[in-house]
Amino acid sequence: MKRSKKILVQFGICFFVFSLVGLLINNLIINLIRTDIGFDFSWLFKPASFALAEHPLPYSSSDNYAWALFIGWLNSLKVIVSSLILATILGTLIGFARTGKNALLGLISAGYITIIRQTPLLLQLMFWYFIGFLGLKDNTFIHIKNILKISNQGIELSGLTLSSEFSALLFGLSIFTSAYIAEVIRGGIMSVPKGQWEAFRSLGLSENKGLLSIIIPQALPAILPGLTSQYLNLAKNSTLAIAVGYSDIYAINDTIINQTGRAIECFIILLTSFLLLNLLICNSMEIINKISINSRTYN
Repeated sequence: MKRSKKILVQFGICFFVFSLVGLLINNLIINLIRTDIGFDFSWLFKPASFALAEHPLPYSSSDNYAWALFIGWLNSLKVIVSSLILATILGTLIGFARTGKNALLGLISAGYITIIRQTPLLLQLMFWYFIGFLGLKDNTFIHIKNILKISNQGIELSGLTLSSEFSALLFGLSIFTSAYIAEVIRGGIMSVPKGQWEAFRSLGLSENKGLLSIIIPQALPAILPGLTSQYLNLAKNSTLAIAVGYSDIYAINDTIINQTGRAIECFIILLTSFLLLNLLICNSMEIINKISINSRTYN
């Protein structure tokens, strides 16, 4: 009897899901017929006819839409990967400071987390772009020999040039996400039983060495799921690049929609791109999680 009920419930859920998907597809077909624009991707190979301020590979307005989208995807990957690295470093340091014995560092890190988490990301991006970079009066704000130069044009670091749009997005995404990563790190560290702390202290290990060699390996299973969520959020939040004029895949999609009216196709491309990226992030973090679990089991 119970088995029959479970089968009926599962059948009902499947029927509801398929009915909803069918309804959405039917509405899409009706709207496409009504607007008389059809559904195809042949426009991808027509000239884009717009310029891009930032492109890691050669690009001109005579190139097709497909190449413009690829350039936008590379721009998105560049800022996402850079932000993931910087946010992880900042968040880890702040999380350690939050759980350390230094009261001043703990107070500063707590204030940092509170302010950043309570402020919308869009406002932070606007701050870094319009005040942090474009707000600089002089062409050069910081100039350290030939190593670092910060101006209203962006950042030059040892010959590497970062535009003001990319820099504002990098700082905004990294700092915003680091506050959440810091709390994930703190939660994972605090989940380790106090007996483990007392054990390494009784062995004469320093706080730093005990934290890195004893506490962190045990905290990783609690840290990695939350860390994965923050990485996924950062990737999706990168679409706010359009607010500071950075040519990511979302901004380029928006331009193409305005030119061609191919909203459905552009949304499918955008959805597929971020779905694949997020699956890559999830699978990579799952591999890291399995490695950490196997390492703990072996030890």
